Amino acid sequence: MSYDAPFAGLRVVDLSQGIAGPYSAMLLAQYGADVVKVEPPEGDWARGLGKRYGDMTAFAIAANLGKRSIVVDLKAEEDRQILRRLVSTADVFLESFRPGVAARLGVGYPDVEAINPRLIYLSVWGFGQAGPDAERPAVDTVFQAYTGLMSVNRGLDGIPHRVPVIVMDMATALANFQAMAVALYARRDEPRGRYIESSLLRGGATIQAVSLIQHHLEGGKPQPGLTPSGTFRASDGWINLTILRDADFPVLCDALEIPAAKGDPRFATNDLRFANVAALNALLDPAFARRTTAELSTRLRAARLMHQRVNSFLEFLDDPHVQATGAVTWIEQPGVGRVPVPSVPGLPPLRSGTPRATAPSLDQHRKEILAELGWGSVG
Repeated sequence: MSYDAPFAGLRVVDLSQGIAGPYSAMLLAQYGADVVKVEPPEGDWARGLGKRYGDMTAFAIAANLGKRSIVVDLKAEEDRQILRRLVSTADVFLESFRPGVAARLGVGYPDVEAINPRLIYLSVWGFGQAGPDAERPAVDTVFQAYTGLMSVNRGLDGIPHRVPVIVMDMATALANFQAMAVALYARRDEPRGRYIESSLLRGGATIQAVSLIQHHLEGGKPQPGLTPSGTFRASDGWINLTILRDADFPVLCDALEIPAAKGDPRFATNDLRFANVAALNALLDPAFARRTTAELSTRLRAARLMHQRVNSFLEFLDDPHVQATGAVTWIEQPGVGRVPVPSVPGLPPLRSGTPRATAPSLDQHRKEILAELGWGSVG
């Protein structure tokens, strides 16, 4: 065991599909575990999500780096025997079946616990395994609507919009990883494994804890934190500004050369600025609009006010600070080409071409996995 690979020597059997389950198993692989991705004959459905590059997509790459893949048809008895053999060698088992399916396929928790009593078993499904909506199929967008996130993400058209990144899946994946890591730590002193139920419902709710409390306490209409804060149009793009203290407001006025706002009693406190936000924006908007984002950034940085030009994803990847700090590592994915991968905190950078930095193609490791299991008919 080492800091770079604390889960070395552990085996994970990953039957989950999509993002929330596979990404959490990918993190176990990045921390040293041998993660065997068990896929149906048609492959994980994330292999067909978005633009395809052979049997790869951006989703499949991000969620499966460092794993090995084997196809197992759970409707065939011989393949079920292969899976049972894998389970007997595993420390962690993941699945993402709708309620009742794992049991019908013979891979529910009682089934695998009977084979391997010390197994950590994680089940992740949209609405969870019980409750009135448990059977509903759902993905990230459904939970952005369900949890209330969409209600506060309205466009200029007034329509609630989805956040165009998979925030619910990723939040759930990180919660899954945390739960499995803690369970593995506790298992050192426990005689048996553990069943962990996860869901996008719970994972998505955890990242909105503050908003849920605010909306409850303030009758569904919480006051914005500080004014002015938000995104303003510059002459060549957009810039985001965050004001944290009342003392920051006169500094902002000096930086933007708007003395009329600085001395106006309507803007003396945050509550007053919020009450008179239309009048305030009438002064701020022209001050932003007549300057470029570069000039605004120079002024705001000199004033030590928190701000950021709104980048595209490609601009983020090209940013000198991102490159200097190694926040993103570039790898070569077979059949796809050069792709950027965010660096996992606490781990050394990925090295292109190594198993840890490669997502497997469908059934790529069948022969070697069967050989490790001592399976007679390796094909």
